[in-house]
Amino acid sequence: MALDETDFTVRLARDEDDIVAAQRLRYEVFVEELGGSGAMVDHARRLERDRFDPFFDHLILTDAKRDGAVVGVYRLLRDDQARAAGQFYSEDEYDLTPLRASGRRLLELGRSCLHPDYRGGTALMHLWGALADYVRAHGIEVLFGTASFHGTDVAKLAEPLSLLHHRHLAPEPLRVRSRQFQSMDLVPEAEIDRRRAMLEVPALIKGYLRLGGTVGEGAFVDHAFNTTDICLIMDTARLNAKAAGIYTRGRE
Repeated sequence: MALDETDFTVRLARDEDDIVAAQRLRYEVFVEELGGSGAMVDHARRLERDRFDPFFDHLILTDAKRDGAVVGVYRLLRDDQARAAGQFYSEDEYDLTPLRASGRRLLELGRSCLHPDYRGGTALMHLWGALADYVRAHGIEVLFGTASFHGTDVAKLAEPLSLLHHRHLAPEPLRVRSRQFQSMDLVPEAEIDRRRAMLEVPALIKGYLRLGGTVGEGAFVDHAFNTTDICLIMDTARLNAKAAGIYTRGRE
């Protein structure tokens, strides 16, 4: 699982120290930068954590130039780990019945974040490359997870949410639905300024869309985290050519 290039290393967390370092970066991004909170957030130690952390695998990106500091993280929860946890993390926000009924190997992605100094560069591609190795190693067929727009004022997000609804809705067999349903069909497709709307879509979401990702039906307004969430779904059997190159490299 190690991927070394220049000064980056991507690997799974090996011990509690690694997990704490990941939680510290999450605190910097989700709490200090984005204004989020949560029942188990440790403000004294500056750690963003929750009850699911012990069940997830934690993929971490470190930089030797910063003495091996963790500068990027992903949480990964396979369906067998979700059984041990009692549910998937995003099951509180979305009805995952279509995914569970598919009979396919599932992997939930979450808490993806990068230190501000590493955004817009190659750091995310390093994480995705290691994620692809993980997907192959565990025979994963469908990846999913919530991703967020900053803020809870849906009216300000009407165009980008509507664009996702009209152009990127998941196929019916995998179309999960928000439990506290917030429609994303807020602006008729013909009235959307597509360029402006796409500029307002967060980079992580755009990255998944470029790879062939789709979205569930409806958003979830998460007031605790000060975000408006969507559910991203990526079927490895329906990836576009770019994504297929990432997720099938090394296969015969």
